[in-house]
Amino acid sequence: MEIRVQNLWKSYSGMTVLRDVTFTAGRGVTCVMAPSGRGKTTLLRILLGLETADSGAVTGLEDCRWAAVFQEDRLLEHLDAAGNLRLILGRECAQAAAMLAELGLEDAGNRPVREYSGGMRRRLALARALLAKSDALALDEPFAGLDGETRQRARDCLLRHAGERPVLLVTHDEEDAAGLDAGIIRLA
Repeated sequence: MEIRVQNLWKSYSGMTVLRDVTFTAGRGVTCVMAPSGRGKTTLLRILLGLETADSGAVTGLEDCRWAAVFQEDRLLEHLDAAGNLRLILGRECAQAAAMLAELGLEDAGNRPVREYSGGMRRRLALARALLAKSDALALDEPFAGLDGETRQRARDCLLRHAGERPVLLVTHDEEDAAGLDAGIIRLA
């Protein structure tokens, strides 16, 4: 699968946030980098079909099933980690425990997500996206709030489980791009 973005523009109330963005992303991780307010999240929202570009074209997404990590974790607060993962896995929950252990969440127990730290929530949101049946991943700062060791653990997990899927990952951290051996798109 190859995602092609050509001459994409997007403005809000006369303020341009995406200006003539063109790139191709295929298998592997592609990091989208830019200063705050330059359209990184907007680009992911357009690719996910949650926003419409003012002009330009996106091709290669026909019948694409996305999995995503948004800036907000979007977890069900009253459920524990397994419950949140069961929603996307159904009866095929065998992978859930292994993924939680890989991300250092094996001791989360039966506590509801509302009791988790911010870093635990980010890792659970990443696990959910990686386990979902999808053709591509859109990850908006999935490592935000993680310390160095946990961040590396999460990057390694992403590389192991992304498979052949294209991964578009928004980050401000050059180390993330280097640690993921990612292609880089810099938005102006």
